[in-house]
Amino acid sequence: MRGMAAVAALTALLAAAAPAAAQVQVRLEGGGRATYSELHEALRAGTPAADTVRLIFGMRQPRRLWRYMTSAINGTGSWNNALMAMTRIATLRDPAAADSALRIRKFFREAGPYPIENNPGVTAQDVEPSVQAIVLERRRATQGDSAVLADILARVPKKDYDHGDAWVLGRLGAGARDSVVARFRAADTDEFRVRYLTLLSYFTDPALIPLLAQVYVRPDSFGVPRRYAVRASDGLLWIGTRRSMAALLAARDSARTLGLYADSTLSRDGYTFLENDSAAVIARTGRWLTEWVRRLPADTGGRGR
Repeated sequence: MRGMAAVAALTALLAAAAPAAAQVQVRLEGGGRATYSELHEALRAGTPAADTVRLIFGMRQPRRLWRYMTSAINGTGSWNNALMAMTRIATLRDPAAADSALRIRKFFREAGPYPIENNPGVTAQDVEPSVQAIVLERRRATQGDSAVLADILARVPKKDYDHGDAWVLGRLGAGARDSVVARFRAADTDEFRVRYLTLLSYFTDPALIPLLAQVYVRPDSFGVPRRYAVRASDGLLWIGTRRSMAALLAARDSARTLGLYADSTLSRDGYTFLENDSAAVIARTGRWLTEWVRRLPADTGGRGR
């Protein structure tokens, strides 16, 4: 599916599906890293959902991946699968897919903020992150990581970036990790400290483990409001190595001993901050931290991208 055919399929899909984050982080256990999913509750290998993840992320033909969108349009497919297919298309850096993404972007810009007439609750923002990721991953192939990094970092102070930009940023080389760490440390407002911490949570570089663990245990010393220390937890889970899981486990124990998150204002839905954070581990990885520490092999020091 190419060009305006992709636009037609995409707009139909949006009309048929509920809005969701359009650029996703999903990984099945393997390569020394824990399972992680924003789309599935307690995803585990060997389940039908996991088999679908493996199938989609193993595909190498964009045309086959576009079909997941078509099946969702027809009411026989899954919106989650369509989102994963878009993510996989981005990783392939296919020139024709990038051309289609640019046409989709043009369509949304011309159609305005509410392009789906029969479903005005769905906006262009529901798909633009995936489109952006496809475009930027192709630019990585043609212009290099340094150019893409400079583009994204220039837009962060203007708040002109989205989930797709953050996802690509977390995959970049060219000193991207160090650049974001430096901006996090230098940020002079709570808002931008949280923004840069959130961007750091998209990286899978184990070199970030000490910093993220420190932020979790000592958010005040970094100028991070305590409720947003959960971004450090997210980052350690996304890194997903034995060392990152053990670091989060130790950081949580230290926080509990210090009473760091005991303030009732940090509670949500009747659960404390630490209880909610613990539940998030199960929801996103399918296992307790202690189980992951037992299961995962010792870290090799590699960098996942």
